[in-house]
Amino acid sequence: MSDLDDVVRMVRAVAGDVRRGLADHAGTGAGTNPSGEDRIAADVWADGQFFDGLSALDGVGEYVSEERETAVDCGAGYAIAIDPLDGSSNLASNNPVGTVVGVYDATLPAPGRELVGAVMVLYGPYTTMIVAREDESTVEEHVVRQDETVPKTLALPDDPTVVGIAGKRGERSAACDMLVDELERELKLRYGGAMAADVRQVLEYGGLFGYPAVEGYPDGKLRVHFESAPLAYIVESLGGGSTDGEQSLLDVEPTGLHDRTQTFLGDATLVERVESALSD
Repeated sequence: MSDLDDVVRMVRAVAGDVRRGLADHAGTGAGTNPSGEDRIAADVWADGQFFDGLSALDGVGEYVSEERETAVDCGAGYAIAIDPLDGSSNLASNNPVGTVVGVYDATLPAPGRELVGAVMVLYGPYTTMIVAREDESTVEEHVVRQDETVPKTLALPDDPTVVGIAGKRGERSAACDMLVDELERELKLRYGGAMAADVRQVLEYGGLFGYPAVEGYPDGKLRVHFESAPLAYIVESLGGGSTDGEQSLLDVEPTGLHDRTQTFLGDATLVERVESALSD
């Protein structure tokens, strides 16, 4: 078994514990995270669960979380970048949340080209875990059950059907608003406010997810290390595309652990349309 195998197995094990404990930690505030966003007790609790599991692995050298200001030195090995509870505000209305994990073969900050694997867990009506890794030619989704996982190979649909772009009209750029108007006439609108859930819709039905620059978040809201690059790794491993408006999200060069970026993921042709529209 490899160090990457150990990371994937640990994410699966902790995800089961997190799923079972979400209801007990969903309701109370817990200040703000290092990016200045409100968080709840579930964010901090989930981070602690994943830290305890992943930091104990021999193959993990650094633990970097959306919920922590600085990296934790764990020894020698991979750097783990994690959003422990993506979309945690959805818990108030009992809607899906997720976990996003990037496994980097480099000290962070680093671009997504240094990723050797990425995992996306979705806590929906049942729990699933999508795994992309450099030593496997396919991307697998596992249905996580109490004592096993049931894998299947994923593939992006040929014909995109859904779109979900964050932000309100007038808060995005005029070029982005025009593109959104076009896409929403062509495709079904699907946007739920948890990136893991929204990206999973795109993987199932084909289409485009985006969180562009908006008023209040001029660089975009999503973090490179914890969200954008790991999910770009998954989508691009499936033959899809990603962009910050100009380049693949895997080519974004963050200078800080919590750097943000515009984020678009999905069908490669739609990603090309994004770049064309925003460059104009």
